[in-house]
Amino acid sequence: MFYGFDVGGTKIEFGAFNEKLERVATERVPTPGDDYQLLLNTLAGLVDKYDAEFGVKGKVGLGLPGMEDADHGTVLTVNIACAKDKPLRTDLEALIGREVKLENDANCFALSEAWDDELKDEPSVMGLILGTGFGGGLIYEGKVFSGRNNVAGELGHMRLPIDAWFLLGEKAPLLDCGCGKKGCLDNYLSGRGFELLYAHYYGEKKKAIDIIQAREQGDANAVEHVERFMELLAICFANIFTGNDPHVVTLGGGLSNYDLIYEEMPKRVPKYLMSVAKCPRILKAKHGDSGGVRGAAFLNIKD
Repeated sequence: MFYGFDVGGTKIEFGAFNEKLERVATERVPTPGDDYQLLLNTLAGLVDKYDAEFGVKGKVGLGLPGMEDADHGTVLTVNIACAKDKPLRTDLEALIGREVKLENDANCFALSEAWDDELKDEPSVMGLILGTGFGGGLIYEGKVFSGRNNVAGELGHMRLPIDAWFLLGEKAPLLDCGCGKKGCLDNYLSGRGFELLYAHYYGEKKKAIDIIQAREQGDANAVEHVERFMELLAICFANIFTGNDPHVVTLGGGLSNYDLIYEEMPKRVPKYLMSVAKCPRILKAKHGDSGGVRGAAFLNIKD
């Protein structure tokens, strides 16, 4: 039995999956974000509850918005205040008496998609999230690749490539990032970035859905903005694909629901790739909001 926890700033979602990877239990509880011991007890209590219900000791995986320090085992997270700089994984292991796997929630999203029936035999799957921010996860042979420092897949903190900067023109905005750097992809390729760029060039704040609808109605600013954004996305995707050469790419997050992306990327990306390279298949994520808990549970599949 595989147990997955999607630990967010306001809620914890639990899921239990059987050996056929079918979900057999679901539960949601509030995240005790200000009380570390209560957070541990909440997680351990759910493990104990479903161990008793299923008569097994389930394998446990945690996904959360952050990462574990590779040398010290402490958690870097801003959404779950009480867990910041705490050894969450090892403390939970001590409480429940078994190994716990912990990964960034974007990696869990990517792993969930990679274990979909259609993709589980693919050698590599990249998951990219076009949501409030931009990030991703790398899955090789069905397992998360986290890198030396557990930051592999933090693609949102790569900088804009030079050809993207040229595309944005003389009035290109050099946006500050929460990581302390400037020009990170997180602020340009996200749904938030889509809106920020529109406001920068046209002096008007609009929601992404309103910009998209305005384009469909022929509004000149919206048409120009979407054209520029699609080219920006293609340039940045091509740089990412050149460095990783994934077999398949799945897109999640709110902006990934914009169907034009799937029409335009296969046409636009190839001109920015090496001559021998082809654009990978780019698919819309299938598992949506359940991806985090699925992926967390599946961290233990290949052990």
